[in-house]
Amino acid sequence: MGSKRVFITGGASGLGRALANRFADAGYSVCIGDVDDGRGAEALAELKAKGQAHYVNCDVTKEHALQSAADWLLSNWGGVDIVINNAGVASAGGIAEFSMDDWEWIVNINLLGVVRGCKVFTRLMREQGSGHIVNIASLAGLIYPPKMASYCATKAAVVALSETMSLELDADNINVSVVCPSFFRTNLAESVRASDADSQAATQRLVNKAKLGADEIAGRVFNSIEKGEFYILPHPEGRSIWRLKRWLPFKRYRAMMLKQTARMMTNKRKG
Repeated sequence: MGSKRVFITGGASGLGRALANRFADAGYSVCIGDVDDGRGAEALAELKAKGQAHYVNCDVTKEHALQSAADWLLSNWGGVDIVINNAGVASAGGIAEFSMDDWEWIVNINLLGVVRGCKVFTRLMREQGSGHIVNIASLAGLIYPPKMASYCATKAAVVALSETMSLELDADNINVSVVCPSFFRTNLAESVRASDADSQAATQRLVNKAKLGADEIAGRVFNSIEKGEFYILPHPEGRSIWRLKRWLPFKRYRAMMLKQTARMMTNKRKG
């Protein structure tokens, strides 16, 4: 294999597909995994027009599915240089209203799906002597708005997992990055589970009205991965609010967030 190799879960749509195309444009061999074979075929056709590409059906709730992808990459491409654990779903709802079944659903995909990918590909990268694991979290893994407890908890765990891995795998020559975007236009709202209609509508509104699309985010994330950055926050306003949270006394930060929440609720009523 002359070109670098990347594997992306959830690569058939949204940010995963945008990242796949960005890597393909840069000359990478791109393998995407997804559970939607129809979208997978469409994405693969796009990628093959740009270079070497492959699609595997990959359910991140099954460790054997990720192992099968790793085995294919090793057998056919001699390994992999970058793995992007991107597959994820969305949720919204109050802590008292969001069901335990839905909690288990989102934890199994957003957190344990990433854990499975890290576990499987760490073994492969240790054997080959190098690699780069990129975990897609969210600004909601750093900043915690109301009525998003389940989503925030899974994304915060992905940030913690990534920080731990960055230290743990340094001696193995395995780099780690964690991506924390704010809302951007994508199909994430299709997967959202909400405890009530208002929470569902609010999530869809935030996604649909976002200024940036998946292609723009993918370009920024690609550049940061190439630089080997650990924290990747592609939205400037996301970086600003994260700095405020770290620097301000919590009481002042909490008051600011409560004020922002009240403003959002007022705008919602006017809308």
